[in-house]
Amino acid sequence: MTASSEGKPSDDDWDRVLPFQLDALGVRGRLVRLGPSLDAIIERHGYPLAVARPLAEAMVLCTALATSLKYDGIFTLQISGDGPIRLLVTDLTSDGALRGYAQFDSWKLAVALGATGSGGNADAPDGYVPKLFGQGRLAFTVDQGRHTERYQGVVPLEGPTLADCAHTYFRQSEQLPTGIKIAARRDQTADGPSGGPRWRAAALVVQQMPEFDAGRVDVDQEQREDDWRKAVILMASATETEMLDPALPGTTLLFRLFHAEGARLFERRAFAARCRCSRARIDGVLKSIKREELADLRDPQGLVAVTCEFCSTQYSYDESDLDRVYASAA
Repeated sequence: MTASSEGKPSDDDWDRVLPFQLDALGVRGRLVRLGPSLDAIIERHGYPLAVARPLAEAMVLCTALATSLKYDGIFTLQISGDGPIRLLVTDLTSDGALRGYAQFDSWKLAVALGATGSGGNADAPDGYVPKLFGQGRLAFTVDQGRHTERYQGVVPLEGPTLADCAHTYFRQSEQLPTGIKIAARRDQTADGPSGGPRWRAAALVVQQMPEFDAGRVDVDQEQREDDWRKAVILMASATETEMLDPALPGTTLLFRLFHAEGARLFERRAFAARCRCSRARIDGVLKSIKREELADLRDPQGLVAVTCEFCSTQYSYDESDLDRVYASAA
């Protein structure tokens, strides 16, 4: 089907990827929009806004990149640095389970934002990557199980935004030319899952197709470059308001951007916030630690308490639980 100027907004537009193709330009693309999944992941942690928005952008970037690949397993995006935000990790399984978390230094964050003593919850500034992450790296990993070789791409954090950092990766790799635009925002409204803020994030991606795949083997290089520049310009013309507008269907947004190119749309794919932690997985982690070294994990009641960083679920172990874990490890 082709992009339409009509359509009714619905929740089907959110936590979805909408793939499309611009045959006239030899370009394929994706529109990713995340909403309820971000609320479920971010709000349970109570992150400051300056940490939450970069995490929202990282999750929509992870989703946009993962959906460009064919894999059966886990796609992980990890951002690490020596700044106030030490680590962001988000991953997406091939069956649509999305999760993410952040580690940060509260004092360094307040200093970086000039918020010491203010008690405020300042947003991440535009071009926040150097200020909030410092020197670091961006890593993409595809893990399809222990019987396959893991793929990993790593690039330095270069650029003011996460989209710029992703562009660095594509420039340095052998991938096809790729353009990415990201937007994320928390609305101070009362329509979220618990009557609080509602998060929305979106990513637009365009990627030049190989000549054969695009059916354009007879198109000369100069024309291909012109077509590619046009696709990037059209993508970049999308405003943050349009990308995050809950009243604007994704099909209508793509029609606004690419109506002259007759964008062909493909079947949407859905995602959901879902952690993969379990007691069995935590058992496996504890087995890798000597029992006498568990003192740092004990709570005031003497129980060994392990909290999942992704979903904040706490798993407690008394002595009988530990007997079971270490008996099975013998």
